[in-house]
Amino acid sequence: MKNKDNLLQTLNFPKHHFRFKNSENKVSIFDPIRKKFVILQPEEWVRQHCVQFLMNDKGYPISLINIEKELTINTLKKRYDIVIFNSDGSIHLIVECKAPKININQETFDQIARYNLELNASYLMVTNGLNHYYCQMDFQNERYLFLKDIPDYTP
Repeated sequence: MKNKDNLLQTLNFPKHHFRFKNSENKVSIFDPIRKKFVILQPEEWVRQHCVQFLMNDKGYPISLINIEKELTINTLKKRYDIVIFNSDGSIHLIVECKAPKININQETFDQIARYNLELNASYLMVTNGLNHYYCQMDFQNERYLFLKDIPDYTP
């Protein structure tokens, strides 16, 4: 059986509690958004930390958070990691999660920018669990502005 401690690298997020289970020699982590256990992979470890950060530290309601849904960009099927909606159904934030060993680079920003051409989010977040980058969209000038943090939820 795989030891979950070997999978659980310490990340640059506040400490949160997670539910785990072992099944068929695989460790799973409970995803409160999808309401099910999912196989624990390095990127999933980052995604679940990010979800907890957004809910518990930034105050975003679980009802406005969506995970791993498909979108079509230029006839290509893609999946975003995390989206937070505004109460009117528009998209407030897109989050792109990478495994901790993946360096965040221009390609990562290009990926989330392509997603945002379709989704029109106000804010972007890119993280590998160790480094977090936050941007606010400036649609008028077709660019993004880097921020020190993303805003807390305001109803």
